[in-house]
Amino acid sequence: MKLVRKDLEKDNAGQVTLIPEEPEDMWHTYNLLQVGDSLRASTIRKVQTESATGSVGSNRVRTTLTLCVEAIDFDSQACQLRVKGTNIQENEYVKMGAYHTIELEPNRQFTLAKKQWDSVVLERIEQACDPAWSADVAAVVMQEGLAHVCLVTPSMTLTRAKVEVNIPRKRKGNCSQHDRALERFYEQVVQAIQRHINFEVVKCVLVASPGFVREQFCDYMFQQAVKTDNKLLLENRSKFLQVHSSSGHKYALKEALCDPAVAGRLSDTKAAGEVKALDDFYKMLQHEPDRAFYGLKHVEKANEAMAIDTLLISDELFRHQDVATRARYVKLVDSVRENMGTVRIFSSLHVSGEQLGQLTGVAAILRFPVAELSDQEDESSSEED
Repeated sequence: MKLVRKDLEKDNAGQVTLIPEEPEDMWHTYNLLQVGDSLRASTIRKVQTESATGSVGSNRVRTTLTLCVEAIDFDSQACQLRVKGTNIQENEYVKMGAYHTIELEPNRQFTLAKKQWDSVVLERIEQACDPAWSADVAAVVMQEGLAHVCLVTPSMTLTRAKVEVNIPRKRKGNCSQHDRALERFYEQVVQAIQRHINFEVVKCVLVASPGFVREQFCDYMFQQAVKTDNKLLLENRSKFLQVHSSSGHKYALKEALCDPAVAGRLSDTKAAGEVKALDDFYKMLQHEPDRAFYGLKHVEKANEAMAIDTLLISDELFRHQDVATRARYVKLVDSVRENMGTVRIFSSLHVSGEQLGQLTGVAAILRFPVAELSDQEDESSSEED
């Protein structure tokens, strides 16, 4: 993401002009937009024209519109973002108050104005404009007959290909059908890797599976690469890292990212940091439950006691349409930082973010034990009764 201009007043009202440069920047933009914001961007509008003879025709014109945002639609697989709203500035083609949908796209500038730019959205702009936050991890999660080829960016896990091949079971004395099907499966996975992984950007390709599937696959892939003189695979052989996972499904990617060998290779990526934070939270919940809480009310109580060491929060919560609810989450983030706590904002499109979402989207690891908050709430509710 490229920051062109930032004009903010003392009360944090103002506007920011940005150019999304990569597909992932559309995800950042989706998280910046809120209903009620004003968005100015170039768009195509179908306009009816009447000739001197009275015949009516229509043609498409490119124009710049400023909309008051009413609805936002994001397609995570195609990384496309559509924003619907009403026109709030004079335009020769579109009447004031008329509805229009702008499709934001990479390399096309837009200006976003808000009445209040809070700390969470300003931090997201900072991260989006930092070149170090690029997609540099790929993963192949597989089992016999099933594989997912994924890109692990700092903000999301994108499934780029799913390969499914029916593998017949080995028969006594005759394994030829099984072996042929397995070879066909491996070949399709190799093709998916070459088609969807950009080795100029990717620093590491995780190959995760149960059993010996990953070893057999990698042996096959590099034997074929030598036979066919596939320079792309041979030159990037060192980037492939084999790790264990319980299955070939996408959710098993979290296990692969938790592997100590992987964590060492990915120590500089946000993805690894999030996975480790969530792993630490689960360990704390298991061994010292008085130092691990989830759910907004419990986490807020822990924050009042200035006990939060690490706050884990999903970016999905900051897209809440209710201004007061969103402000409550922003206040929690700011307060934890003021108390010298660490805040990790998880992407809801990331494997770890999906898991955090199952825990209400907000959790905390505490510096010191706090007596069970639910007991306190039960006592206070019984007193009220």
